[in-house]
Amino acid sequence: MKRMPFERPTEHYDERVLPIDEQICALLKERKDIANNNPGFPPTEQIAKWAKKYDQYEDVLNSIFSTLRMEEEFKPRVEPENFIKHLPILKSIEKNDRLYTITFIRQFENASIVQLNIDWEEKTDDIDNHRHLRHMSHHPFLELSLGENYECRQDSGSGSDGHFRQNYIVSPPIPDDPSGLKLVFKEFHDFYKGKSTGLEIVFHLD
Repeated sequence: MKRMPFERPTEHYDERVLPIDEQICALLKERKDIANNNPGFPPTEQIAKWAKKYDQYEDVLNSIFSTLRMEEEFKPRVEPENFIKHLPILKSIEKNDRLYTITFIRQFENASIVQLNIDWEEKTDDIDNHRHLRHMSHHPFLELSLGENYECRQDSGSGSDGHFRQNYIVSPPIPDDPSGLKLVFKEFHDFYKGKSTGLEIVFHLD
């Protein structure tokens, strides 16, 4: 999904707070370095103490620290431009009663799009399957990795009963001959990728 450009919400700015704002930026950099780019989240009790000590709303602090966990989402994005062709792949892996399939890769001048399809058997008269359906409608986050030479990000996705489709934008583009590449889909419990479920789906391209 293409990100909307940011627009400054107001022209007002009190220049007296400029040195403080710069200090905030410097502290964010220091925090990132000390945490080794793994920000975590302060304990709830600590948030409450800081809110009281510094006359802040707890939800404001929660919002700030939540945003710090999403830094990767704010990186400049490569948007695919000038479609070239489809690369046929047609590989499937079945795990935990789900079929994971990559049928093709879309090639663009500046990026590739990998489409992952997930299919499962649904029985509407089975209570456990209703739970499974709810699980898939709020499915855990699947992160794609092709190694350190590629940047991958989750893009648009959609689903229906027994099926879910997720697109990933990869840059630079995957070679027209992808032989030897390994596509690793690692499952996490949520968007923040704080805890892995232990599930990995690995496609070896040949």
